[in-house]
Amino acid sequence: MRHPVNVYTGTVKDYEGSRPSAIGKRQVDGELRLTEHGLEGDEEAEKVIHGGPDRALCHYPREHYAHWQQTFPDNSDLYYAPAFGENLSTVGLTERNVFIGDIFRWGEALIQVTQPRSPCFKLNFHFNVSDMASQMQACGRVGWLYRVIAAGQVSTDSPLELASRTSDVSVQDAIAIAWHMPFDDLQYRRLLSAAGLSASWTRTMQKRRLSGVIEDNSRRLWGK
Repeated sequence: MRHPVNVYTGTVKDYEGSRPSAIGKRQVDGELRLTEHGLEGDEEAEKVIHGGPDRALCHYPREHYAHWQQTFPDNSDLYYAPAFGENLSTVGLTERNVFIGDIFRWGEALIQVTQPRSPCFKLNFHFNVSDMASQMQACGRVGWLYRVIAAGQVSTDSPLELASRTSDVSVQDAIAIAWHMPFDDLQYRRLLSAAGLSASWTRTMQKRRLSGVIEDNSRRLWGK
């Protein structure tokens, strides 16, 4: 199936009370160059926790915005693509039907799903909602990230097309295993077996297996 895609890029800006971020993005049209680091002209403020080969692109389902508009009716006009800082926006692809390791063809490029997006505290400042990152993680409407396995010219007129699927772990499954379940070594092994899983998620799941402990996410979610 072919999925038309809207494309967004952004530059780093300062946010009062928080660290700089490139979450504010604008729609672009026409042809763009996609490298292993992402779209030309798209910036990341903190490359240690954002961006990098396993997190070159962020995809957020457009249909999720109805949920946020209903959740925050007084500020519903804030919740439209690309409010969550996504590069790619579609209708028809969600965490339920996209799987870890999925490879999509986009123009000349091939991109691979590596992990769910891990919401961070910058979302709290971006939306002026104190627990936005926590809410996003709890409801599982987080989107996902890609690595670029074949760079090339892409276009806003080129749809995403699934080229390969080798995993039985959906993005929704990965979210549930990582954040919604108590410690479960069998499920961590299942997630680790998903070809294409990002290095950071592989490291986190393996650390849990070795320590028997789920790490504290408060710094990521709250900035503390």
